[in-house]
Amino acid sequence: MSHHLYTQYTDLLHKAADLNYAAAVLGWDQEVYMPPKGAEHRGQQLATLTTMAHEMLTADSCGKLLDELSAATDLDETAQHNVRLSLEDHTKNKKLPAKFVEELSQQQSTCFNAWIEARKKNDFSLFAPSLDKMISLKRKQAALYGSVAHPYDALLDDYEKGATVAMLDGVFAGIRETLPALLGKIKAAPQVSDDCFSQHFPRQQQWNFGIDVLKQMGFDFEAGRQDVSEHPFTTSFSPQDVRLTTRVDEHNYASMLWSCIHEGGHGLYEQGLPMEQYGLPLGSAASLGIHESQSRLWENCVGRGRDFWNFFYPKLQQYFPQQLGNVSMDTFYKACNRVEPSLIRTEADEVTYHFHVMIRYEIEKALIAGTLETKDIRDRWNELYVQYLGVRPTDDRTGVLQDVHWSHGSFGYFPTYTLGSFYAAQFFHQAQQDIDGLKTQLSRGETGALLQWLRGHIHQYGRRYTSEELCERVTGKRLDATYFMQYIQEKYADIYGI
Repeated sequence: MSHHLYTQYTDLLHKAADLNYAAAVLGWDQEVYMPPKGAEHRGQQLATLTTMAHEMLTADSCGKLLDELSAATDLDETAQHNVRLSLEDHTKNKKLPAKFVEELSQQQSTCFNAWIEARKKNDFSLFAPSLDKMISLKRKQAALYGSVAHPYDALLDDYEKGATVAMLDGVFAGIRETLPALLGKIKAAPQVSDDCFSQHFPRQQQWNFGIDVLKQMGFDFEAGRQDVSEHPFTTSFSPQDVRLTTRVDEHNYASMLWSCIHEGGHGLYEQGLPMEQYGLPLGSAASLGIHESQSRLWENCVGRGRDFWNFFYPKLQQYFPQQLGNVSMDTFYKACNRVEPSLIRTEADEVTYHFHVMIRYEIEKALIAGTLETKDIRDRWNELYVQYLGVRPTDDRTGVLQDVHWSHGSFGYFPTYTLGSFYAAQFFHQAQQDIDGLKTQLSRGETGALLQWLRGHIHQYGRRYTSEELCERVTGKRLDATYFMQYIQEKYADIYGI
């Protein structure tokens, strides 16, 4: 009997996924190919599709079906996992009344447009009123989700299930204890040059090399493609249709290269999810932190590593003989890993990056707890930049208006970037233990064994485990920042001779 019910359940989830993925195609198109005048109706089209999917999954009939399946005794383990996770999602989504979901969706559009306008005019005060309304909606959302130790925990759970303020305070305390000393040593050492990046690199050659690297990483172009967008991102409509985007700057080669490898890491995860679980919880990624661990592992542990460039640098020189023909591998490698405190999070190096995230975390936590007011965000932001990085924003565009996240209402998202880097270092350490001669393989351009390892240990499980359970399963322990600290100290001791 329950097998018949389970089929009903999978049919329902497939339909909801079809609507959400159709919306994702429109969202991808909005960022990549849509003509400017298309914006007027696009928001409405997206809202219609996502609201329909939300209604299907929060309907009482769906809850009743999930309750019946939860009580069933004859489902296999995979089916039980799917039902349990769907019931959790359903219960959580039901806590948000349809009217609230609609109000939040409309505020996202208003807020995003206000952010665009404020960025154009370089003035935070133009963004503040709609951001203030967004923050009060987010505080209301936290309250609707129900009582937890800290209201911010409820929002974190949307992005990183199981993460809490208590856990993150520990993670960031570790950063405050360890990274300033490392940054101090690097600042005291002679700076490495990255002049080799600041030349003219023709667009088409950059693009072609990027595609070559993605192919070598194992990205399947029969099941995906890459295009250009304002902000690089990855989206997926099934494991057999994964879209990457990147941006190309002809006067700064690093920009395209790193977003290409970073988004490639996200794309490989999406292509590695189990096809037969399409639309079901076990067919989606574990969490944002685990997703970010995949992009960071490829971008930093592999793509900014010496072994990787042993193979790829001669190829890159063939693409750009004039620009790089006389630049040594060592000079190039050091340029890839130059450390310099700066204002912009997305352009930050591996050492300073986490200060950018910590600043946003401290501000978000205070806003949701009600201990910081919207009108004071800019001042707090600028103070923290001076405190942690020794740089002060000179305007709002390179300061408090640089990220899109708050305009979307994505409070609780930023910490997943740091968690991703930490998980990446721990996973990569384990991969080196498990794969014989991994460093040698990478220096020959052979990434297949690493990809297979990631597929076997991480990708294939979808949402079967929480981030922490998965980490323990793969490495034998929960998240431990020591791996990241060790990785980063060894790497930069070599680069800066400290």
